Amino acid sequence: METLIDQFGEPTLLLVIGLVTGLVFGANAYNSRFCLRAATVEVASGVAGPRFAIWLIVFLSALTAVQTSIWLELLDVSDARQIAGIGSLSGALIGGLMFGVGMILARGCASRLLVLSASGNLRAIVTGLVLTLTAQAALRGVLSPVREALFGLWTMPGGPQRELSNVLSMPRGTVVIVALTGLFAALLFAKRQNLRNGEIVSGILVGCAIWMGWFFTYRLAQSSFEVVTIQSVTFTGPSTDTLMSLINTVSPLRNFGTGLVPGVFAGALAVAVLKGEARIQRFEPNTPMERYLFGGVLMGFGAMLAGGCAVGAGVTGGAILSVTTWLAVFAMWVGATVTQVALGSRV
Repeated sequence: METLIDQFGEPTLLLVIGLVTGLVFGANAYNSRFCLRAATVEVASGVAGPRFAIWLIVFLSALTAVQTSIWLELLDVSDARQIAGIGSLSGALIGGLMFGVGMILARGCASRLLVLSASGNLRAIVTGLVLTLTAQAALRGVLSPVREALFGLWTMPGGPQRELSNVLSMPRGTVVIVALTGLFAALLFAKRQNLRNGEIVSGILVGCAIWMGWFFTYRLAQSSFEVVTIQSVTFTGPSTDTLMSLINTVSPLRNFGTGLVPGVFAGALAVAVLKGEARIQRFEPNTPMERYLFGGVLMGFGAMLAGGCAVGAGVTGGAILSVTTWLAVFAMWVGATVTQVALGSRV
């Protein structure tokens, strides 16, 4: 790693790590049809089906890989923002609920919109742009005072007390055993749902992409004399960085996020083309544009308030046992399920 840093520099290496992680995530998320929104729709209908099984496989694969690496002292995430920074319980709850409602209205979360965009879905492209612009406004623009006020309603200090295993006084080895047991059960459940082996393997690889981000940015941080942020897959922040970089600078930023977003797009596009599923999809009478736009606004603001999207909080943050991200993904499930039950076939 030291040799690579001397030859290419930290920004370029972060870009490459993000790009490779994105390629793995995008290709396998498309092939497995991984989507939190689809999983919540199944649960809301009273049926735990194949989409729920894929979500469990992704989550538990990421949790198992990350926690095993921490247990073996190959990875340390104590400096990750989801653990080290001040956490907002109010932000997790309110933002998670908003995000859950939004992803039902927009028929997909931030990651799913990016994956669908690669196959030619114009609805996903437009909604994703609205989500990204709203997230930027919530981060640094006109909506930032509202976000900061809601964030500050109920906070908790960063550090060990923000990690779920410490809150529950659960040894790391026990966490790994529980995660492995859950993953094995999820694989058996997936087979009962008649999921193809290719879909199951792709679900595991999506979880492994989460591990890749954490592991390789950590290795880079350990070898660098510069400050390198330990991070993994999330989409709201990187999407805003990528868009603003393309708009405001001649030379785009080189970091993990600006490699991740095009990597996911390219990986999903490759699989869509290989499967013959790439085609233009427009807004139609039964897919009203205003519903998608409102959903994009809710997701953009909600993700910035909650500290991440359905993947960034729900899987990436969940895999390192951040208390606030577990609370956020729970709120996303609640918001999405209640919205689906309330609106039913209209969404």
